[in-house]
Amino acid sequence: MSDEPWGFPAVGRRVLVSGAARGLGRAVARAFATHGDRVVVHYGSRRDEAEETLGGLAGRGHVLIGADLAEPDAVERLVAEAEEALGGIDVLVNNAAVNTPHPPATTDYAEWVTAWQRHVAVNLVGAAGLSHLVARGMIARGTGGRIVNVGSRGAFRGEPDHPAYGATKAGLHALGQSLAVALAPHRIAVASVAPGFIDTDRVAHRLSGAEGVAIRDQSPFGRVADPAEIAAAVLWLTSPEAEWASGTILDLNGASHLRT
Repeated sequence: MSDEPWGFPAVGRRVLVSGAARGLGRAVARAFATHGDRVVVHYGSRRDEAEETLGGLAGRGHVLIGADLAEPDAVERLVAEAEEALGGIDVLVNNAAVNTPHPPATTDYAEWVTAWQRHVAVNLVGAAGLSHLVARGMIARGTGGRIVNVGSRGAFRGEPDHPAYGATKAGLHALGQSLAVALAPHRIAVASVAPGFIDTDRVAHRLSGAEGVAIRDQSPFGRVADPAEIAAAVLWLTSPEAEWASGTILDLNGASHLRT
C-alpha cells in the first residue's frame, strides 16, 4: 500500500462498479481498468453483457459478480466476494439503477406501488447498503477511500414519466452529502455526479427522429453526452487530488439544466 496521506495507491486500486454490464457502468469500468486499477464488474441480470464488459477491460485481475441489489443479503454477499477477490475495496461507484416508466396519470395503483418499491430498493437502499459495507471495510483497514454516486439531472429537473427515478436519484445525492460529512474523519471522500442524457444502448431508440432532435436540443451544444465523458469525471473524483471535492454534486449535462 502507498504511504501517501490519502492511504491508498494512486493506481492499482481495487474498485467495485455496480451496474457495469453495459452503458455508463461499462464505460466507468473501462476507465478504471485503463487507469491501471482492478475492477469488480457487478451486474444484476445481464450476465452476457457483463461478461462482454469484463472481456474488454485492459489489464488483469478483474472479477465478475452478479447480485440483485434489491436484496440486502445479496448486497452483503457482493461486498464480501468483492473484498475477498481483490483483497479489499478502495473505490466504490454506485452506478446501478432501474428506470422504468410509470407516468402518474396513466399508471394504475398496483403498478405505481411496484415501480416505487423497485426503484427505492435498488437505486437508493441498495446503494446505501453497498456504501455502508464498503465504508466499514475502509475504516477497518484504515486506508481511506472513495465513493462516487451516479445520480441524475432528473433529481433537480424532474422526471414526469419516471418520478420514482428522479426521487431516488435526489435521495442518492442527499445520501452522498451525508456520508461525505460522516466519513471524512476516516479519509473517505464521497461525491456524486448528476449526468443529463447519455448516449447508451438503453436509450438509443429515443435518439432517432423528432424525439432525438428534441433531446439533443436540450443542450446548447446540440448533442448528448458520450459515456466516456461521464466516466472521466467519475475517475477524477476518485483521485487523490479530488479529496476536497467531497460532498459535491457535479453537474454533467452540457448546460441543459442550470441549478440556482
